[in-house]
Amino acid sequence: MIHARHALLSSGWAQDVLIAIDDGIITTITCDTPCPRDATQVDTLLPALGNLHSHSFQRAMAGMTEYRKHGRDSFWTWRDLMYRFMDRLTPDQIEAIAALVFVEMQEAGYASVGEFHYVHHQTGGVSYDDPAELSLRIYAAASRTGIGLTHLPVLYTYGGAGRAALSQGQLRFGNDVDGYLSLVNAAREGMKTLPDDARLGIAPHSLRATSPEDLEVVLRQSVDGPVHIHIAEQPKEVDDIMSWLGQRPVEWLLAHADVDRHWCLIHATHMTEGETRAMAQTGAVAGLCPITEANLGDGPFNGVSYLAANGAFGIGSDSNVNISLTEELRTLEYSQRLRDLARNVLVSGEGSVGHGLYTDAARGGARALGRNAGEIAEQRLADLVAIDSTDPTLCALSRDQILDGLVFAAKDRVVTDLWSAGRHSVKEGRHVARDGVVAAYRAAITDLVASL
Repeated sequence: MIHARHALLSSGWAQDVLIAIDDGIITTITCDTPCPRDATQVDTLLPALGNLHSHSFQRAMAGMTEYRKHGRDSFWTWRDLMYRFMDRLTPDQIEAIAALVFVEMQEAGYASVGEFHYVHHQTGGVSYDDPAELSLRIYAAASRTGIGLTHLPVLYTYGGAGRAALSQGQLRFGNDVDGYLSLVNAAREGMKTLPDDARLGIAPHSLRATSPEDLEVVLRQSVDGPVHIHIAEQPKEVDDIMSWLGQRPVEWLLAHADVDRHWCLIHATHMTEGETRAMAQTGAVAGLCPITEANLGDGPFNGVSYLAANGAFGIGSDSNVNISLTEELRTLEYSQRLRDLARNVLVSGEGSVGHGLYTDAARGGARALGRNAGEIAEQRLADLVAIDSTDPTLCALSRDQILDGLVFAAKDRVVTDLWSAGRHSVKEGRHVARDGVVAAYRAAITDLVASL
């Protein structure tokens, strides 16, 4: 049981809240009740967010790509560096990096993660004996850390728009449709070792990395969970798809696929007003990764029009260059302010920007990950995060201002406890497996650096 002095329930703020959990599910919620001796007592309890988009291996290259060389750096030059780094990684290193990432996510307040997993093969593109070998390493990291996992094996067949051949750096990603479907089946079988809240989806990497025919086959044969796809991240990507398929990426996808609430469109950055409204109306979730999008120079999302059309969104840490839930949310809002020369932008009508950002991202992230979460209510998964409202960044605020303080003023250190489907992984601000995970990561990175 959990007892919270304050809790943000689906019905609003409540005091002295006692929550009972059974098999990862919230069974009862009682307000205005004293704390039993056997309950875990916390200050302020919130629904925990899901991190809807992660490439965990990229965490280990944080800080390695911030050196300006002659000429103009871009997403595409960053991508070449990422390929060279990734080509060195062993299965043991991939597992160790993922475990550290999952620990850091939970300490930042994320209860779950969508792992957009596209490294499948050995260096040079040679398959492992088990095609799901590297997916199983992600599973092992999730099991060790207790995070809720939505695993998203990636279909990556081509090196660019128009069925371009894979480059050397992309060979570890590549699968044709038959190989991909075999991978998904193997990943599904391996998932039996994970808790019941784990989910399996599919992830066509992008329109440029597949073809219309292949996408149709994959969607017809394997959709029984979330569908995630990179879309319209860069102007060059939009131009390339326009030249090849005759329509912009979002425009083409909405015209040729049954996009609905099961879909998550990652980096839907470069959309027209018409595309923005049309995407919102499908019920799909916009997967926004503001820190990474800023780091890569992607540009800001069209948030104002999207919210006006009642669009759903969630946030992800993508490249994991900086894992911070609070900074993702504030960067999303600040990107709109910088573009529009305005304040308090991403809220419908009047109201608290922090409250709107946090609760909308909680609901959208849960939808994108296929989790019965996103709010504190009976029969929902116990994806919960506790924060300390006595922290200096929050202590002067009223209850209705707490989420504004969390989003715009606080650091992730205000997180005291976190539960992923009832698994109490973070206690007193520290993940219970942190020491062992960090030691394994340091050993793995030492070996990696030595190989460079």
